[in-house]
Amino acid sequence: MELEQLRQKKQQVQRSKKLMKKVLVTGENGYIGTKFKEWIQSSNNNEIELKYISVRGENWRDIDFNGYDAILHLAGIAHVSRNPKFKEMYYQINRDLTINLAEKAKKENVKQFIFMSSIIIYGLDNKIGEYSVIDENTVPIPADFYGDSKLQADLKIQSMNSEDFKTSVIRTPVVYGPGCKGNFKKLIKLAKITPVFFDLDNKRSMIYIDNLNCLIEQIILNEKVGVFYPQNTEYVSTKEIIEVVAKHSGHKVYFSSSFNYGLKFISKKVNVINKIFGNKIYKKVLSNSDDYRVCDFETSIKNSINHSYN
Repeated sequence: MELEQLRQKKQQVQRSKKLMKKVLVTGENGYIGTKFKEWIQSSNNNEIELKYISVRGENWRDIDFNGYDAILHLAGIAHVSRNPKFKEMYYQINRDLTINLAEKAKKENVKQFIFMSSIIIYGLDNKIGEYSVIDENTVPIPADFYGDSKLQADLKIQSMNSEDFKTSVIRTPVVYGPGCKGNFKKLIKLAKITPVFFDLDNKRSMIYIDNLNCLIEQIILNEKVGVFYPQNTEYVSTKEIIEVVAKHSGHKVYFSSSFNYGLKFISKKVNVINKIFGNKIYKKVLSNSDDYRVCDFETSIKNSINHSYN
């Protein structure tokens, strides 16, 4: 009986190895890279095996890509700077490195290449009170070299798609979740202490990290091809984020529209205001699958505020 159990266990391991997707990932220390590793580990996924590599410098060129089913390319410069002295670096990392990785992957028989693009390729956020919807006919018009470097890589990766080399481009909106940085982290802190906030409704496409991780997992396992526009089921407003954080933190916030006109006026001159209170949304039909939306908005905020922000 014991021998039979060992034989069955061995057969299960062999089947697992046969089905397992070997995925080479760049960007281990980035937010998405870190959280995707946690996602796979926490789900005890025996269908995906991850190996992370650094693409700083040139040593990655000596790594043999043969034997990997997919490359998940997450590394890149994520924070926008319009300082001209950084322009060349943005193109070298966001465009050239991406293309070089994909060409090496294709040459060395990798079956799939997944590139993390961005909604930034569609230009600046709408100003307060202005609305436009990004749909399948919207032409990307980057507002700076960060957006343009991402777009050039995005389009090149799409053009490399073939029967033997499947390419997937994920044009993420704002990604948020426990431990993330940027404006979302600042809003979490503010919501816990501010007595008053703007009574202003805006709309933004956003994606909770677990929803994004689920999509990436599905793209790998099902070898999905094409351009993906992930977003939560609901559009998100800055006011709603403050509201939900305050509610689950036991804090009272009064919302006032008294300063909305002044904020709207400032937004015409200071673009950072639009990154917080402006509008930028994908048409919902672009993200018509609910398969990856494993977490609703309010739960995602509750999960995020449980993380300790210092």
